[in-house]
Order: sequence, then structure tokens, then C-alpha cells
Amino acid sequence: MYFDWTYVVLVLPAVIFALIASARVQSTFKKYSSQTVPGLTAADVARRILDDNGLSHIRIVRISGNLTDHYDPKADVIRLSDSVYSSSSTAAIGVAAHEVGHAIQHAEGYLPIRIRSAIIPATNIGSRLAIPLIFIGCLFAYLGEFFVILAYAGVACFGLSTLFQLVTLPTEFNASRRALNTIESDGILSGDQLVGARRVLSAAAMTYVAALAVSLTQLLRLLIIVGSNSKSNRR
Repeated sequence: MYFDWTYVVLVLPAVIFALIASARVQSTFKKYSSQTVPGLTAADVARRILDDNGLSHIRIVRISGNLTDHYDPKADVIRLSDSVYSSSSTAAIGVAAHEVGHAIQHAEGYLPIRIRSAIIPATNIGSRLAIPLIFIGCLFAYLGEFFVILAYAGVACFGLSTLFQLVTLPTEFNASRRALNTIESDGILSGDQLVGARRVLSAAAMTYVAALAVSLTQLLRLLIIVGSNSKSNRR
């Protein structure tokens, strides 16, 4: 039986970290969903911050799901999930303000988000080509150097996904920082309410750290597999 030590030693710990981070987001959001700001919804806060930043053209719509919130720059719309849109909790307000942070990033031409947007097409293509190229390259590596190069090209394609995760990290942290600074300076939240929003956004940020960790360890694993395969076929 084949034992893939590279997955167990490298990738599995990162996957476990990602699962823990995801569970922490859910539990933290649930905890601070009971901490409310009467008379103010997450959608209200999002609208207020957008208007204050000259982004009144950006719409806010409700979508189904739990924590499926996102900003769509192509459609100029912020989509807030059922658990966020009409909620008056500090957790929901923090999430909504975070998505507005992304809208402001796009409006200001924030460099990391410009880079992320620019590499999305290449990342999508690379994610589809990576495994087939690696598989074909490793399978026929004994036929010559061309297939070894092909396998490494597949690794490079996968590396685009890792680059995307890397650029995503400062983008998400910056959006959260903008959100917290705004809801504090505008007097939307204060004291324990601000603490609640900060903890929700901090927990969410860790999911992006975990995603990068999984991608990095997968990249290293693929490099080891391709390197070992090419050496064995040269013997």
C-alpha cells in the first residue's frame, strides 16, 4: 500500500488548521450575533459608509446563505447574506462594513486588490491545467526531459493559486482594518460592541491565513513529488 507521507506531514496539519479556523468563524459569529445595536441593521451601516465615501451608486442586495457576503466590482453591488443583511448584531455590522471596505479599495485603486483582480484569469486557467500537466509529466517523465519540464510547468500553474492566496491576505486584512476604523470613528459601534466586531473579523481573517497555508503546503508537496519522480526516472 502506498503511503503519501508528503500529504500527512505537510498538507494535513494545514487542512486541520483550516477546519479549525472555519469552525471558529461560525462560533464567533454566532456568539456576537446576540450582541445587538437597536435600530440599526448591517445593510443600513453599509449604505451609510458607502454614501459617506461617495459610492452611492453601489447597490446593496440580499442573498441566500450564511456568511456568503461579498462585493462584486463588475456589478457594483454588495451582496449581504440572510444572516447579515437585516441583522442589527455587531457581528453582522462588522461583516457588512468589511465588504464595504472592499468596495472602497476598488474605488481607490488599492494595489493588492488590483493585482488580485489582474491575476484572476491566469489563476483560473492555471488551476485547471495544473494537475493534468503534473500527471502527464510524471507519467511520461522516463521518455525525456520535455515531460519533466511539463510536470514542473504544472507546478508553476498551481503556484498561481498560491500567489492569489498570498495577495488576498493583505486585501482582506486591509478591508477589516478599514471597517473597524470607520465604525469606530463614525460612532457606529463602541466599547464591547467594537470588541465583538473586531473578534468576528479577526476570526474571519484567520480563514485566509489557513487557505494560504494549505496552498503553500500543497505547492511544496507537488514540488517534492515531481522532483522525486524526475530523479527516479533518470536512474
